[in-house]
Amino acid sequence: MMDGQRVDAVLVQWGERLFFPQNRIVSPDLPPRLHGSLHVRAESVRRRIEATVVRQAPQVIVKLAGGGRGMRAIAAHFRYISRNGQLEMEDDRGELRTGRDSVHDIVNQWRYGGSLIEDVSSRREAFNILLSLPEGFSPGVIRDAARDFAKASLAGHRYVMVLHEHQASPHVHLVVKAEAVSGERMRPWVGNLRWRETFAEKLRARGADVEATRQSTRGENRNYEVLWRLRAKESGVLRTASEPTRTGENYMKSRAQAMQAWSNIMSALAESQSPQDRSLADHIAGFVRRSPFFREVVGKYDRQADTASQRWPEPSLGRASSRIEPGPEMTR
Repeated sequence: MMDGQRVDAVLVQWGERLFFPQNRIVSPDLPPRLHGSLHVRAESVRRRIEATVVRQAPQVIVKLAGGGRGMRAIAAHFRYISRNGQLEMEDDRGELRTGRDSVHDIVNQWRYGGSLIEDVSSRREAFNILLSLPEGFSPGVIRDAARDFAKASLAGHRYVMVLHEHQASPHVHLVVKAEAVSGERMRPWVGNLRWRETFAEKLRARGADVEATRQSTRGENRNYEVLWRLRAKESGVLRTASEPTRTGENYMKSRAQAMQAWSNIMSALAESQSPQDRSLADHIAGFVRRSPFFREVVGKYDRQADTASQRWPEPSLGRASSRIEPGPEMTR
């Protein structure tokens, strides 16, 4: 049996790789996600594990859906998300507006405020962000969390947000001006993971049980569909049950690294003196076995073994020997 401090040390070491990779932070003012004593950090990892593998909390979605190359495209997106002014728009100053004249006013503010935005530009002058959750969450909670998210993550930028609650899953459209008040331009691809975590934090503060783990942590193998395909499915124009899947060396490497982290965490919890930790190890074993990536890798070995008229044995994920050793196909 491991003592509690050794278990906590393993949880922090490998939990950071699963849930807090490189502690990427968009703003230097934001604190690291894991801080405090060893036990405090380990408890934070335990909470993330329980939410992911026991409760299987819904995953928040923060999707960067392109952006306008010029004021003509930005204005068209304003009209789309506001239904030409019929839906309420909220800006970075907290002002609420409706009507076509309001859309026109916002367009002029963005065009002439700061550097002039021409009708057509060679670069993106705004970015479109979609914040959403699966069905079953209150539109008001999503709207309020989106407002808190925007204040924390988009400070210094002009933005407009609109809540859509007329579809199955309520969601918020955010349009953020690429150039900040300071003149610095936004680099949204740097902070997408941190954005998801911030949105999840704001939702949890309002009582929503949600998570923001990476696909590799969950052993997922899907690519998110592009926005036009999602809209086409919602409108019934496109009918397909197929889901785009990921392949390639980076995909295999990230999933194999996640499996290694789960394996080390599971081994430590299985050797813990705490019954709660040992129960959590069992939950992890089931979660990993059910993950698409694990089943994909096991399936590859099974198909290869079938060719040789013998089956590859499934790795033991029991309490005493709960390690997942990535095979050659996982690390190649």
